[in-house]
Amino acid sequence: MPVLPGAEPYRHDGGEVGVLLCHGFTGSPQSLRPWAEYLAERGLTVSLPLLPGHGTRWEDLQLTGWQDWYAEVDRALTALTERCTRVFVFGLSMGGALALRLAARHGDAVTGVVVVNPANKVHGLSGYALPVARHLVRTTKGIASDIAKPGVVEVGYERVPLHAAHSLRHFFQRVDGELPQVTQPLLLLHSPQDHVVPPVDSARILGRVSSTEVREVLLEQSYHVATLDHDADRIFEESLTFVDRYAPGAVTAAGERAGKDSGKEGTAAGG
Repeated sequence: MPVLPGAEPYRHDGGEVGVLLCHGFTGSPQSLRPWAEYLAERGLTVSLPLLPGHGTRWEDLQLTGWQDWYAEVDRALTALTERCTRVFVFGLSMGGALALRLAARHGDAVTGVVVVNPANKVHGLSGYALPVARHLVRTTKGIASDIAKPGVVEVGYERVPLHAAHSLRHFFQRVDGELPQVTQPLLLLHSPQDHVVPPVDSARILGRVSSTEVREVLLEQSYHVATLDHDADRIFEESLTFVDRYAPGAVTAAGERAGKDSGKEGTAAGG
C-alpha cells in the first residue's frame, strides 16, 4: 500500500551524535517530523522510522503486533550505534514505551531518553475486554489528532484495529516490568490535559525507572500530540539542551558542520 502523504520515514546524516525518534500507535512519522527536522538542522544524525502497519490504512496495522513495531526501532537503533558515538532515543505515546524498552535492553548503547506523553497501559474496561472483543468487533474509534492548536491535524488512522490494540496491551505489560532496567538520564514531558494517555502513566514510569537523573516538564498548553501543539517549541528546545548536557559539545560542533553543509537537506526515506 502507498504511504499516506506526510507519513514517510525520515533520516538525516549529521554529526557523531544520533537521535532515534519513535512515533505512536496508529500515528506516523508526521507527528514527529518537525522535531526531527529541528534536530537535523542543528547537525545531529536523525532517524525517524515508519513502524510496520502504520502510515497506510488501518487494515495493515491489524496484521501486525508489538514484536513488529519494536523490531523496527531496534534495527534503527543498531544502525545509529554503528554510525554514531552516542545515541539518544526519543518517543511520543507508544513511541515513548518503545524508547524506554530500547533503553532497558540496550543499556550503555543508549545515552539518554526523552519521552512525550508516554503510554504505559490500556486503561478502563476496554483493556480487559480486548481478548474477547477483538474477535467480535474489528475496530473502534480512532485516537489521532488530540491537539489543542487550531487547524493542526495528525496523520493517523480514523479507526483502531482491536487485534493490534490487544497486542499493544501485552507490550505495555512487558515494558512496565522492564522499567527498573532503565538507568539512563530521562527527560519526561507530559500534558495535564491529555485525552489519550492519562497523567498516571507518566507518574507510573517516573516511579519505576532506576534513572538517577530525571527531569519532568509539564506541557500546560497542549493535548496528547504535543509535538504538533502549542508546546512543540519547548519540547524541541528542552530535548536539545538534554542532548547537549549528556553529549557535551555535540550540538555546537554539529551546528558548525551544518552551517558548512547548509546546502544538504534531510531526506524522506521511501515507504
